[in-house]
Amino acid sequence: MIEIKKAQAGDRDALADIFLGHISANPEYISHGEIQMGVGVGEFRDGRLCARPSDNAREMWLKYIDAHISDEDSALVLKGVKEGRIVGFCVADIEEDGADPFGMVCDVLVTEASRGEGLGGTLLARAIEWLRSKGIKDIYLESGLNNHSAHSFFEKRGFHHISQIFKLED
Repeated sequence: MIEIKKAQAGDRDALADIFLGHISANPEYISHGEIQMGVGVGEFRDGRLCARPSDNAREMWLKYIDAHISDEDSALVLKGVKEGRIVGFCVADIEEDGADPFGMVCDVLVTEASRGEGLGGTLLARAIEWLRSKGIKDIYLESGLNNHSAHSFFEKRGFHHISQIFKLED
């Protein structure tokens, strides 16, 4: 059985291990968000964006997750725990830079071994419940350009593709 709990500061290294292991093996997960915050690097090759973790990805991601774990008012980090180990997590926050505050589902990630057990959907549903409890109507997320399995996962849960992000080639 998998338990859903709020992540604590002591979980940061386990969360980082899951995240960095996943983006190293699956660079299609890397979106503009990871590139903008320095966790990922996007390089153009033959006119195509090729992403990879940055050299200081762990340091940058720990800074990000620490800020979200410590922000009780406008951020939520949930973890899925199975047999005493973290096997997935979800990060959501409330952004204030729009006409009205809006919700962002920043990350939903489940370890390969725990996929297919409903954890990702449960984590996402709990994050959405939390955002709704805070009065948030509009909820967004972003996903890597070629992260097609995630796109399908989100579409099955009611999300729709509304825009594209462009990056100027260096």
